[in-house]
Amino acid sequence: MKYLPKSVLLISAVVFIFTACSSNQLNTQGSLSSEIPADSIPSIAGKAYIFGLPLVIMDLTKQEVLKKTPVNTFRHIRAFPDADFRAVVRPNADTYYSTAELDLLNEPLVLSVPNTHGRYYLLPILDAYTNVINSPGARTTGTEAKNFLITGPAWKGTVPPKMQHIASPTNMAWIIGRTQVNSKEDGENVVYKIQDGFKLMPLSTWGKHIVPPVLDLATIPKGENINKIVSKMPIDSFFNYMNRLMLENPPAATDKKAMEAFAKIGVSPGATFNLENFNFITRFKLKKIPEVVFSKLDPTKITAKRVNGWRVTTGKPIGFYGTDYPIRAFISLYGLGANLPADAIYPSCETDEAGMPLTGANSYMIHFEKGQLPPVKAFWSISLYDKEGFFIHNPIHRYAIGDRDKLNFNSDGSLDIFIQTVSPGKDNNWLPAPKDNFSLTIRLFWPTEDALKGKWTPPSVKKNNS
Repeated sequence: MKYLPKSVLLISAVVFIFTACSSNQLNTQGSLSSEIPADSIPSIAGKAYIFGLPLVIMDLTKQEVLKKTPVNTFRHIRAFPDADFRAVVRPNADTYYSTAELDLLNEPLVLSVPNTHGRYYLLPILDAYTNVINSPGARTTGTEAKNFLITGPAWKGTVPPKMQHIASPTNMAWIIGRTQVNSKEDGENVVYKIQDGFKLMPLSTWGKHIVPPVLDLATIPKGENINKIVSKMPIDSFFNYMNRLMLENPPAATDKKAMEAFAKIGVSPGATFNLENFNFITRFKLKKIPEVVFSKLDPTKITAKRVNGWRVTTGKPIGFYGTDYPIRAFISLYGLGANLPADAIYPSCETDEAGMPLTGANSYMIHFEKGQLPPVKAFWSISLYDKEGFFIHNPIHRYAIGDRDKLNFNSDGSLDIFIQTVSPGKDNNWLPAPKDNFSLTIRLFWPTEDALKGKWTPPSVKKNNS
């Protein structure tokens, strides 16, 4: 099963658009090599833009967070996101987040986790390019208390005894932790204490009686829509922002070939990208890159093989992308902070069983046969999002539904989930929908091998207008 079209198709589409016009010549007043084939400049820039999207999005997200939370400080969110939340696309309403923006330039950090007494949690750590470099939690390290040493790319030292070493390839990193919450009362009585046990401190203060700073939030910060900010950023501003970020967040060794190509147009760590190095026609094409790339990465316009109308992530390298830059860019835009498949998978759907877009003009039902609920070792849920990837306002303030809700099963053991704008008369099984288009995501936390290998697939979304 495949989640997205093959990367080469996406890149080819972008390249075609950037090279379809008349040939270009470099401005001889610039410093770039005149040996670069004229028609290759826009295609190189298009690939560089796709490469840099995750890095720029990560830093813009960081800057938004740092307006209220210091660096290297946990921010524990004590509530679920609501319809006004805009900081991260496709948030979940299953766990309380514990997040921290890390700066590893000066020294390593010690991450301490408490004994959660069997409660499911995970603390994935993402590098500046959104790769999950490690994922401490119930699945990987158990639920006993532990300490981890997180180091940056230039660190050379000795790891203290009884600490697990996590080496980050970039100085910017992000912890986006999640702890299972079964109800509001469960959150207050159980999860708050677990969150309080997640601690970060510089290695130099380890063992000293210093209380690390923590920010507790009873409500979710609203934040800005980072995707819109990036899409409106001029191409020269984008590339120079990217060039600056790459100084402290070096690309991986596997990116060498791509970086050699990007350097030819002024995209490399510490370089300056200058539009005046190119003639009028080339500048026009370069300025169109953000619009073209965002259009090509629009999930509603991507054609992909589906199973029962659902795109399933198991066929693509979600969470650690290697050189699959288009997939990495897509996830940074529409699923920033995505986990490794072994931690969670997110089948998504924008169409019904007939292939028509999901819309509040219709009523829908998802029917799970007995014994065919999402197979997990932790828990599952179904979330609904508007066309921009955010929760919607609804009368019962429900943004997701799943196995921790008081669902009403049919007499034969099957389960029906109703998705529509008005109550179906069975509110326990109702996931409210907006009036216009929307999408669905099923979250399977700690999925079983049946889910990971495609032996289980989600049932189709059926129109239910009777």
